[in-house]
Amino acid sequence: MSGTQERPLRADAARNRARLLDTATQVFATRGVGVPTEEIARAAGVGVGTLFRHFPTKEALLEAVMVRKLETIATQAAQLPADSAPAEAFFDCFRLVVEQSAGKNEFAQALAAAGVDAHAALRDAGAAIRAQLTELLARAQRAGALRPELGPPELVALLIGATTTMEHLGDDAAARERIFAVLFDGLRPR
Repeated sequence: MSGTQERPLRADAARNRARLLDTATQVFATRGVGVPTEEIARAAGVGVGTLFRHFPTKEALLEAVMVRKLETIATQAAQLPADSAPAEAFFDCFRLVVEQSAGKNEFAQALAAAGVDAHAALRDAGAAIRAQLTELLARAQRAGALRPELGPPELVALLIGATTTMEHLGDDAAARERIFAVLFDGLRPR
């Protein structure tokens, strides 16, 4: 076995790692990224030593939570119905990415403050999501359902803006729906 290959985790270690990620995801989402690692370990029902065996630093835990979140979004986006109308498929994916990205900015800022390049850590998972959205964008544009001048750079900017906007709106579901309606209306051809 070469030095670059990792041994698979034992079943109990894999369960502990998954439980830590589940707990950290929930705790960070409800209480913010400032929660001490000791509290996360306690909430997961493991010792702090177990947490640090899997995630040597809090930043490593934050990064793992973000990577997992993006991988989940990519998986969910890939599972959207392939037989949907082109515009519907695009808007469903856009909505999924925005809704599931809540809190990502706080994670990225915490990692940047610790000197971690969040963009590099999230490159693979982010690329899968961008590829899915770019494909859906092109399909909807070919069908005449989206503005033809919209390209991937504008799409990414819109996603970032929409995600930030939704974070500011908090739990106001009606306001969130109004924002989606305005965005989607603006993306349709005139």
